Amino acid sequence: MIPLLLLAQSLGGDPAVYDGLKRQLDVHPPRIEATATVDGALDEPAWGQVALLTGFSQYQPVDGRPAEDSTQVLVWYSPNAMYFGIRGYESHGAVHATLAQRDHIESDDYIQIMLDTFYDRRRVLVFGINPLGVQSDGVRAEGQVSAPGAMPGQVDLNPDFVYESKGRVTPFGFEIEVRIPFKSLRYQSVAVQTWGINVLRRVQHSGYDNTWTPARRANASFISQEGTLSGLTEMKRGLVLELNPFATGRADGLPGTTPGGGWHYDASPDAGLNLRWGATPNLTLDGTINPDFSQVEGDVAQVAADPRFALFYPEKRPFFLEGLDQFSNPNRLIYTRQIVSPEGGLKLTGKVSGTNIAVISALDDTAASFTGSHPLYNLFRVRRDVGRQSSVGVVYTDKIDGANFNRVAAADSRIIFRRMYYAEFQAGMSATRSGGVTTRGPLATATVDRTGRKWGFHYTFLAFDPDFQAQSGFVSRTGIVQWGAANRFTWYGRRGAVIEALTTRPELTGVWKYSDFLHGSSPLETRSSVTATFTLRGGWTLEAKPAWESYAFDPAVYAAYGVRRVVGATADTVRYVVPGRVSGVYGSTLRLATPRFRQFSADVTVYPKRDIDFREGAVAPSLSVNATLDWRPNEKIRISPLVSHLHRNRARDGTRIESQSVGRLKLEYQLSRPIFLRFVGQYTAQERDALRDPRTDEPILLYSAGRGAYVATTRQTTNSLRVDWLFSYQPNPGTVIFAGYGNSLTEPDAFSFSDLRRVSDGFFVKVSYLFRV
Repeated sequence: MIPLLLLAQSLGGDPAVYDGLKRQLDVHPPRIEATATVDGALDEPAWGQVALLTGFSQYQPVDGRPAEDSTQVLVWYSPNAMYFGIRGYESHGAVHATLAQRDHIESDDYIQIMLDTFYDRRRVLVFGINPLGVQSDGVRAEGQVSAPGAMPGQVDLNPDFVYESKGRVTPFGFEIEVRIPFKSLRYQSVAVQTWGINVLRRVQHSGYDNTWTPARRANASFISQEGTLSGLTEMKRGLVLELNPFATGRADGLPGTTPGGGWHYDASPDAGLNLRWGATPNLTLDGTINPDFSQVEGDVAQVAADPRFALFYPEKRPFFLEGLDQFSNPNRLIYTRQIVSPEGGLKLTGKVSGTNIAVISALDDTAASFTGSHPLYNLFRVRRDVGRQSSVGVVYTDKIDGANFNRVAAADSRIIFRRMYYAEFQAGMSATRSGGVTTRGPLATATVDRTGRKWGFHYTFLAFDPDFQAQSGFVSRTGIVQWGAANRFTWYGRRGAVIEALTTRPELTGVWKYSDFLHGSSPLETRSSVTATFTLRGGWTLEAKPAWESYAFDPAVYAAYGVRRVVGATADTVRYVVPGRVSGVYGSTLRLATPRFRQFSADVTVYPKRDIDFREGAVAPSLSVNATLDWRPNEKIRISPLVSHLHRNRARDGTRIESQSVGRLKLEYQLSRPIFLRFVGQYTAQERDALRDPRTDEPILLYSAGRGAYVATTRQTTNSLRVDWLFSYQPNPGTVIFAGYGNSLTEPDAFSFSDLRRVSDGFFVKVSYLFRV
């Protein structure tokens, strides 16, 4: 009550109060013919006529309890923008706030304003702001869940919106002012608007998420539990036209081919243009010419723990990020990074009468072609709302590369019923022509989920024909049938207890070779595990996951294998004998994550395992370690080391089969909100022994079709260091100046740093400017 009285006194009036705990969720914000300077101080006259959102409740880790820290959200709108003022009261200690880079406020206290501008309860625009006004924005869409009983939907931070925000730390906590222009939003084409709204506050000292609406975990949809902004009228969006030209310059250096030849640099200036036109309030057309990849920081190196699965890297190019979530579908049949280096493209995204529309057409560079042509991609996704929360959709992709093509067509549905249950299905077919031969293969998947507060389940089935190909998507493994069953049981502690929540999640998975499943044969793989996750007071997380696995080996995978056998003076190549089933595969994952303390946070995962090496078909004890640290000695400096290591040894003699180690150090100095300096150093050490037969220890040979003979494998070692420096000036999305230098070095002995040799380097400059008409 005291914060509310202080607010009324400061504003000089009695605001219209909407208390979330009392389920006063239908907000009627006033329309005011005024503007406010976004300076973090809510002192203009318009802030005395607001709608006030209060009465927050806890959502994570335990729902349904009143929030320990009071939060007030002030709302009004002018003819061309929506205004929010936030006052976060903090009585338990200092506020966590740093002058962070955009989209990197996860270690701070922050606010997320979620606007469902189409009021479809399926997708919200997220505007995140920390106490110093640093922005972290994106999209949260329902329909993606990775754990049984977990709340669907994750925030994709890649999209960027142009809006204003300022914040300041105060004696009572913090105060934030936000202005979101209607020009930056897409919404319904109706005279009187109703939007969905929710506000989430992250409190780092406790590790709690508090929401304005009393959201419950026993619900298959978080977004559907939103409140409303009603009666929005006479909103002036104006002409929405954005031109974003850019110019880049690169100078890539390589050593000379003769001794003492020095270094040779190849300069490659380039330019391009991104265009965005808001054709209507609900449809946007994007175009691009020679789009820039904009990866001023390379992908974080990943350790390939299982060679049977491809590694996934997120999209980072601005042209593809706009409306990217509208291309999402159950099996990632659209993955825009398959378009390697497009020369141009068009994209249409939006929503018309309850139907989401997303289309991309792009022409790729000849360097990405197997035929010397320009690969043409046409990607199409339509999803129709059904009822309050359900939907049906179709996906069609078409890649044409000369006379070759790959086409995929699939239909899917997502059905939510009885509030906490959902079922999701997808079925489709691919057609692929390569070398004059056309193959076809189907896919079918199904998921049923119960998102209960104390008990939930997640059951899945998927089948990919060996001939199914998604060359415009990302499907990590085909030729299999897989089913999985997982259940979740959660116990909640009393308020103030050391253990706030304990979740156990037993899981069982079976994987068949596609043809074996159709003939009723035994599975290739079975996996069972039990995960126990302890959420402790103050934001600590402790997790243990023992697992038991059994594997058989697919003979087709080893068809090109032979074994070199020497008897006396005679050497010969004999057939490789595929090992029998291995059942003694077990291990346990242990993870500890600290809270987000004011100056640091850490996360460590250790996974010892009696494993399988699929290249040799042998039992191979392994150890995997992943550790990250985020150290913030003050509000401007951030130091983030990362260590990842995996090694496997042969069970029969203890010799090393392979090891992969990655060490990464990122240093950031944020001079001001738009300016920062960054250093990234990444060392990757990889070692792989020559293949040996697990039964006889004799060398394994691989048949080379090009040579028409078996070829011995060799031991391979790579030790590389990549160093990158960057200066960045980015006052808003689209307007940037990047200047950087990077070089790559190698050495013969891992992590010795005694004989490093520079093998390449390069300078990079990018300048772009966002023109908004």
